[in-house]
Amino acid sequence: MCASSRLPRFAWGAALVASTLASSVPISAQWLDYPTPGIPRTKDGKPDLNAPTPKDASGKPDLSGLWVKERSPWEPPESDAGIPNSMAYYMPPGSTIAMKPAAAALYKQRYEVLQGAGRPSEHCLPHSIPDQMFIGVPLQLVQTKGFTIMLWEEFTHYRMIYTDGRSHPKDPNPTWFGYSIGSWNGDTFAVDTRGFNDKSWLDDGGHPHTEAMHTIEKFRRPDFGHLKVEVTIDDPGAYEKPVTLFVNFRYLADTVLIESICDNEKDSQHQVGR
Repeated sequence: MCASSRLPRFAWGAALVASTLASSVPISAQWLDYPTPGIPRTKDGKPDLNAPTPKDASGKPDLSGLWVKERSPWEPPESDAGIPNSMAYYMPPGSTIAMKPAAAALYKQRYEVLQGAGRPSEHCLPHSIPDQMFIGVPLQLVQTKGFTIMLWEEFTHYRMIYTDGRSHPKDPNPTWFGYSIGSWNGDTFAVDTRGFNDKSWLDDGGHPHTEAMHTIEKFRRPDFGHLKVEVTIDDPGAYEKPVTLFVNFRYLADTVLIESICDNEKDSQHQVGR
């Protein structure tokens, strides 16, 4: 992971004070800790994460909000984790990742020999799908009638999911995040993505993929404060069978996205207010 993850609160608090003194701006003028308007709260003023699911104008669950990944129940203790953010940490016990020989050899090189070094994010390149979901930095979802936007704080990246009835382009012009089409099936938002390049890693350990990769993501918001995502990776060029992962998020209230600029591993110098 690149160095753009947020600093601990005590660290960015000190940085904020220093920045404030330098610019002679009162602390009260800062915008990082600002109450999120219009959200349900408990009697003591805290966000009510168990409140009912908000709905959009059409009656569908509204996925909009600022989210942060929760720890996976299958993730090993931090001291035993080794290289972080392995796909295996988001799969139920007994699940397998069956790679084809060429993919297995590439993964072995990245994981055992390089120890995860050389991953794209070291060069300010995207994490992509599903690896971007494993990063513990905020994600802003903005749901509109014709598209849903995913705004990732890390590297200030974004992703478009079109919901206006279009189909995938015949020539997708392979990209890091692919071309995403979204549709609703009851209360589940399904996202079909194709047209990936083969440059990204599926996790920090180095699981590879080919341009044949096709992903299906299913988003569910069972209540106000929780978002559940199921991701299925189907890549016949690298895997013997599809791989399904489960990633959970919780609502992040009373704060906002900050600018995170990646500059050849100098990005922490550009963090604003953290």
